[in-house]
Amino acid sequence: MSEIAIIVPCRLESSRFPRKLLHEIRGVPLVLWVARRIQAETPEFPLWFAVDDPLLAAPLESEGFKTLMTRPDHTSGTDRLAEANRTVGASRVINVQADEPMVTADQIRTLAQLIAGEVAMATLATPFQRVVDFYDANQVKVVMRRDGRALYFSRSRMPFPRDLGLTIEDDWVEANPCRRHLGLYAYQAGLLEKFASLPPGELERIEKLEQLRVLENGYDIAVGLTNESSVGIDTPADTAKFEALLPPT
Repeated sequence: MSEIAIIVPCRLESSRFPRKLLHEIRGVPLVLWVARRIQAETPEFPLWFAVDDPLLAAPLESEGFKTLMTRPDHTSGTDRLAEANRTVGASRVINVQADEPMVTADQIRTLAQLIAGEVAMATLATPFQRVVDFYDANQVKVVMRRDGRALYFSRSRMPFPRDLGLTIEDDWVEANPCRRHLGLYAYQAGLLEKFASLPPGELERIEKLEQLRVLENGYDIAVGLTNESSVGIDTPADTAKFEALLPPT
């Protein structure tokens, strides 16, 4: 059994950006940008890709990355991770999203440190830099307890600044206790396996955020803070943001 492994859940279809993991940026599918980045940043961790279609496996395997075929009907990436880890057999699993091509070594290693303790699950957050992101429902927010455990995740802006009325200014966003959630996770294998048997929670169904299933069932989620942001590819427009960060060809 591996002590720790990185497993990347990969789903072919996406409602906001159909087949985005196969979308080519400078002639390279997005999923390969992610694979190359993880391998370059943290070569010390075993790396697997849990795919739901041979079309995703093909470009990964062509460059020597390890893939596992998983069921196409999983309702969440965490369910897909649980299936994959029954083969991988890691005692702790780091989940890097397949649409996060700018993940860093520090982010992955921070998750590894957080999950090395007793907490069953860990994730990352970063300060908001722009007011527009605070209003964006695609930018998930997290508020934390004093001990660094998550209180709640939401697509809505929170906490609501009652004394500011409906206007949220730049200085308030900089000072407020809410953070922008980064879609990177780590799990103890026990929780990962149990997660697959837990019914989706009511809050999870409303917000469409699977980490709420963990909170609703009484588990703590440790939140590590990082000043390194990320570029998640959620829409076709996001690919231009990512490409702008690449070195000139």
